[in-house]
Amino acid sequence: MRKLVLLALVGLGAQLVDGSLGMAYGVTSTTLLLAIGTNPAAASATVHLAEIGTTLASGASHWKFGNVDWGVVAKIGVPGSVGAFAGATFLSGLSTEAAGPVMAIILLTLGTYILVRFTLRGIRTDRLGSPLRKRFLGPLGLVAGFVDSTGGGGWGPVGTPAILASGRLEPRKTIGSIDTSEFLIAVSASIGFIIGIGSEGVNFTWVAALLIGGLIAAPIAAWLVRHIPPRVLGSAVGGVIILTNTRTLLRSDWIDASDGVRWIFYVFIYAIWAAALTYSIRRHLAERVTESPEDEGGSTPDAGKAAAPTAT
Repeated sequence: MRKLVLLALVGLGAQLVDGSLGMAYGVTSTTLLLAIGTNPAAASATVHLAEIGTTLASGASHWKFGNVDWGVVAKIGVPGSVGAFAGATFLSGLSTEAAGPVMAIILLTLGTYILVRFTLRGIRTDRLGSPLRKRFLGPLGLVAGFVDSTGGGGWGPVGTPAILASGRLEPRKTIGSIDTSEFLIAVSASIGFIIGIGSEGVNFTWVAALLIGGLIAAPIAAWLVRHIPPRVLGSAVGGVIILTNTRTLLRSDWIDASDGVRWIFYVFIYAIWAAALTYSIRRHLAERVTESPEDEGGSTPDAGKAAAPTAT
């Protein structure tokens, strides 16, 4: 019973992260499952199946709060499901250790760009509303779905930063659309894994426990992403990408850094991330203060004009 409660808390924590930042459900839940002593193979299988329910709940919550662009969901989700099914069915036995560091470098570059741009400049508005085309979203979905199923996660870490970097979709809708489309990827990947390796080793009680925690967290995360300022949200997402992929690189065969070296990097990243978030929050508050007097000043004359005829 104690383990089931812990699993439910794992699902809650992982969905709060994923639903708020558009990524890292797989990374967060698998890491926490391993931390409580779960077998690595069972953890991976359990997470993929639990994602079917959590992504459905997350997508519904994001839709309710107006965080979903259905055109983006269709354009990226369909090719993503194809990539996820293919990767799970035909390539689940292929080691991705060599490709992992390369992908980590790409994502680390994107994460650094997002952190710097959103922290220093805020959200780019000159391209907001411009359509995201199939020739961009199609290949992106295919690659992200493939990476997600063969690498044990990657739909959010690949899709979210790429769309954010385009500057065409505001952060909350980027996160909501990625989370919603992930339902298709979770279903396709799960079907592929069942066909490829069967359901051996999967504890469906654990799946249910993770799902319950995720269902509780989904609406909370969707509400958070709607109310967090885009500038702050972008800084938060950038930090998650940098930290996650730095960890991947330091643990890869390319570097294989010692624990002491890793923690030096982690402390440095946490310090930079905290400073970036602090700066973003302060800039956002300063911009709100600057805008308020203009709004009040503009409304006073109108109010006076409207009041004059009534007095006569």
